Amino acid sequence: MIPLSRRQVLKSASAGFGLVALAGLLDHQAKADEKGAPKPLAPKKPHFPAKAKKLIFVHMNGAMSHHDTFDYKPQLVKDDGKPGPGGGVLTASKFKFQQHGQTGSWFSELLPNLAKHADKLAWLRGLHTDTPAHPQAVVQLHTGSANAALTRPSMGAWLLYGLGSENQDVPGYITINPPPNFGGAVNYGSAFLPAHFQGTRIDDRGNLPNLRSATGSSVQRKQLDLIQSFNRDLAARPGVPDQLDGVIESFELGFKMQRQVPELLDISKEPQKVKEAYGVKDGPAGSFARQCVMARRLSEAGVRFVEICQPGWDHHNNLHKGMIDRCGSIDQPVAALLTDLEQRGLLDDTLVLFGSEFGRQPTSQGADGRDHNITGYPMFLAGAGVKNGATYGATDEYGIRAVEGRMHANDLHATLLALLGLDHEKLTYRYAGRDFRLTDVKGEVARAIFA
Repeated sequence: MIPLSRRQVLKSASAGFGLVALAGLLDHQAKADEKGAPKPLAPKKPHFPAKAKKLIFVHMNGAMSHHDTFDYKPQLVKDDGKPGPGGGVLTASKFKFQQHGQTGSWFSELLPNLAKHADKLAWLRGLHTDTPAHPQAVVQLHTGSANAALTRPSMGAWLLYGLGSENQDVPGYITINPPPNFGGAVNYGSAFLPAHFQGTRIDDRGNLPNLRSATGSSVQRKQLDLIQSFNRDLAARPGVPDQLDGVIESFELGFKMQRQVPELLDISKEPQKVKEAYGVKDGPAGSFARQCVMARRLSEAGVRFVEICQPGWDHHNNLHKGMIDRCGSIDQPVAALLTDLEQRGLLDDTLVLFGSEFGRQPTSQGADGRDHNITGYPMFLAGAGVKNGATYGATDEYGIRAVEGRMHANDLHATLLALLGLDHEKLTYRYAGRDFRLTDVKGEVARAIFA
């Protein structure tokens, strides 16, 4: 047989297979051959035993105001209207707060459903980051580095690199509705890691462009076998780039995905009571609820890392109405996700992370807004590996600065990896003459929240 060039292979495949959406997988260095050599995404043993095997990241993009949701400060209420320690006017939340559960965790009236899970959450209340600019802060949250010009692999890519995937028929890393700005594809990319570790992007309706084939599966299988035979012949020649193995592997995954992924992402067959529990509805208003249902289905199917995103939290103005709207869109779905995961036994090996790239100030900005705050803000964890009701860290009396249990993005990533059985100092990849890792040369694990 005369081997096809890489360009010819791609042209033939895109014409006959509809796999253009998988182009990002074509440059990896997989070493899988016909004799059954290990697959690059095969499950790998963690560095040490861990309860958590999968991660769902619920990202509130734009910086949710912790002063109006989770971080109640009596002193801020007492000093409402007074000058703030760093300037501006201290402004207490307009929303009522109440303690919930045996832990007595504070929640505002905007989050009544999530408050019912108070005793299941482990709080990280001393987070801080390096830059008040959204693009850099979001990229740092996802990659560990705020410098978008020096692209680093995303935490999902590192996780897939370290642990592989439990399901070889679907991508091991899926991001749903990621923001088009604030770093874009960098937030779910693989950078210098082999490209098969990057995230697969889908929209909030479960659409993956160009996935469906224009031909029947039997005809497509014959086409694919022919192309793969050409590629394997070419791959056997000396001096052929490793990337060709990636072409072979990606086409096989794409063929499998066409059978499994559309059904997996189709939530229409979910029981009506499940959809009602999440608050699923048609149109933009139901976007986040649909994402949460898909996240559960994907995690249940063995997807290692799933991220879902709700934008619109950048409330420099219209804070009061904006918080009512945004919290109303996420309170029921997130609470339902936690309940659903627990009822199905999925919280036994699934870790959930909830939070934003930074917080907001306790002082007012304009008539009805809050500016960015990178010096102190909370996130929470739930599920496998964490201690129910635990709290690590705290901000000062006004919720401005982390004063206890301070956690940088590097510390957050080190902690997440440890919960999933990975030593952040050992999870390295050789590139450009040095060993890189998600936490760079930093990172402390917050073991106080471990179960």
